[in-house]
Amino acid sequence: MNRYILQHIAVIEMTGVLMRIFSFSLVSWFGPASPFFFVWTLNTIDAVMLSWCAVLKQDRAYTVLNGFWVLVGVVGMLRAGNLIH
Repeated sequence: MNRYILQHIAVIEMTGVLMRIFSFSLVSWFGPASPFFFVWTLNTIDAVMLSWCAVLKQDRAYTVLNGFWVLVGVVGMLRAGNLIH
């Protein structure tokens, strides 16, 4: 799997970045009416993608940043799903 990701890393990173832009654009456009569970799910998936790429590139700063976004995304999904308050 790592070999595949390294062969396609530019496309995977761009996809992750576009996913993040799209998810936060939804919040900007819809405000409180945003589909928050969808937004946080998309954000968490893109954070996993970008974290994996950062790990393979041995980029510690982006590994930490995107690892943080994975955690934020999980909390966001739990809150959006009313599993924590």
